[in-house]
Amino acid sequence: MYRLFKTIIVALFVISFIATSAFASGFIAPTMKDKCAVCGMKVSMYPKWIAEIVFNDGTYAAFDGPKDMFRFYFNMSMYSKKTKADIKEIYVTDYYTTKPVKATDEDVYFIIGSDVYGPMGIELVPVKGKSAAETFMKDHKGKRMLKFNEVTPQDIPKGMMKMKMKMKKKMKGC
Repeated sequence: MYRLFKTIIVALFVISFIATSAFASGFIAPTMKDKCAVCGMKVSMYPKWIAEIVFNDGTYAAFDGPKDMFRFYFNMSMYSKKTKADIKEIYVTDYYTTKPVKATDEDVYFIIGSDVYGPMGIELVPVKGKSAAETFMKDHKGKRMLKFNEVTPQDIPKGMMKMKMKMKKKMKGC
């Protein structure tokens, strides 16, 4: 009887912990099994680039970078039954600290056209803080610095073309 009671208490604790974690406000660390909601890559392989949309019901969509997160955000009906009204928070990984930050915060910038590549090539690089973003722009040849609400579908880099071309050049030099 004591064993059954102990098992029930442990099970209730685990269920309570999971429920609290799922509905708590904040970034939800993706698991080893989580795949990018757009391209299907395992996001845990690229912790410095993880982006995430957390929904009001406690579920989330993980991404291998901000580029795919924005693709999802601008075309949600293509990837999910959820709508923008279902979104609770959006997170990206800050380039310098490699910590999750709210993508919509006033001091988070997305750098477009830099020489820094993500897992899928050309990327919108998230940087927290105006000074850090300006430094990144200078150090990495960034072309534009936008806040979340300034990014448009036209700002999303198209595929991996430039990265493939650079890789071919490097391969020829071997």
